[in-house]
Amino acid sequence: MINKSKLYPIILISTYFVFMLVSTAGATQFTYVANAVSSNISEIDTATNNTAVTVNVGNIPFGVSVTPDGTKVYVTTICSTNVSVIDTATNTVTSTVPVGSSSFGIATSPNGTKVYVANLFHNNVSVINTSTNNVTATVPVGPHPYEVTISPNGTTLYVGDKNNVSVVDTVNNIVTATIPIGSIVDGIGISPDGTKIYVANSDNNTVFIINTSTNNITATVPVELSPEGVAITPDGTEIYVANSGSNNVSIINTSTNNVTATVPVGLSPERVAITPDGTKVYVTNSGSNNVSVIETATNKIVASVPVGSGPYGVAIKSDGKNVYVTDIISNNVSVIDTATNTIITTVPLENSSDVIRQFLEKVALRLTQSSLVNIV
Repeated sequence: MINKSKLYPIILISTYFVFMLVSTAGATQFTYVANAVSSNISEIDTATNNTAVTVNVGNIPFGVSVTPDGTKVYVTTICSTNVSVIDTATNTVTSTVPVGSSSFGIATSPNGTKVYVANLFHNNVSVINTSTNNVTATVPVGPHPYEVTISPNGTTLYVGDKNNVSVVDTVNNIVTATIPIGSIVDGIGISPDGTKIYVANSDNNTVFIINTSTNNITATVPVELSPEGVAITPDGTEIYVANSGSNNVSIINTSTNNVTATVPVGLSPERVAITPDGTKVYVTNSGSNNVSVIETATNKIVASVPVGSGPYGVAIKSDGKNVYVTDIISNNVSVIDTATNTIITTVPLENSSDVIRQFLEKVALRLTQSSLVNIV
C-alpha cells in the first residue's frame, strides 16, 4: 500500500499556499499568496488585511518569490511547464517563462538578478535572468528536486530532492557537491551567517547539520517523529523543528547540536516561523486547527490560537506585529495579532474542487510511476 506518511504532505501541495512579503515602491507592504486550487495569486494589503487584487497565473500555483526591489513576483505552477512573472505595479502577468515539468521550489538571488526553479519531474533547476525573463541555464540535479534555498551571499544554491542535497555554484551553474541524505528532504534551513544548513529528514527522524565550507555532514541530531518545518532564530543559536508525527517541537542548541527541550504543541505540527526579534515561535497544527505560540525565553506555550481548518503555511510580517496562516481546508488566511495572540481578521481565498481533484489524480499517478512515494 502507499505510505501515507509520505503521501500526506505531497497531497497538501494541491492546496498549499506560499507566502512572500514585499514592500513596493511606496510604504505599502503586501503579502502574495499562491492559491493552488484556483490557479491565481492573491495580493493582500497588510495594512488592511484585505485582498487588494487577484492575478490569474498557470495551473496550480505553488512557489512564490519576490525580487528584492519588490517590482516582480515569480510564481511556479505545478501542472504546467511555466513560471508566471507578475508586475507588482499593475498586478498583471507580463511574462511566462518556459521551464521544466512540475516546477515546485523557487528562490531569488539576494541581488535580484536570478531566479532558481526546481523542476520536480525533469530533475533539474532552471536559472532565469530577471532582466530578460529568459532561462539562461539548466542545472541537472538529483531525482525529484523541490526544496530550493540560497545562501545569504548568493553564491551557493542548495537543492533538496528525493535522496540528496545538491550544492550548486551559482556563478558557473554547476553542481559542485552532492550530499547524500538517504531519503526525501523535508525542510532546509540556513544559519544567518551561511556557515551551516539544517536538513529535516522525516523518514529517520533526524536533522542533518551540514558545514557549508566542506559540504560534509558534521552532525546528525535525533528528534521526534516526522520532522517537517525548520526555523532558526535570528541570532542563530537555536533551531525549532516541527515534528508532525509526535505533535511536538524539538529545540536544538546550535553550539552543542543537542536537543535542549521538546515542547508539546497541537496535532500534526507542520511549519514554524519565528518573530524578527526572536521572542516568539508560531507553529501551525494542521490536525487540531490551531497555532501554538512558544515563548523562546522559557520555551513554554504561552497561547494556542484557533484558526481555520488545516493550517499549514505561516509567515510573519517584517515588523513582527502580525502572523499570516494559510488554512488549506477552509481556504482562507487567518491573521494573528502577536501582541494579543488573537485573530484580528480572516481573509477568504478562491476555491475550485474540480481543479484539485484533477490535480490529485495526476500527482498520484506520477508519484507512483516515479517511486517518489513508497509502495510496500
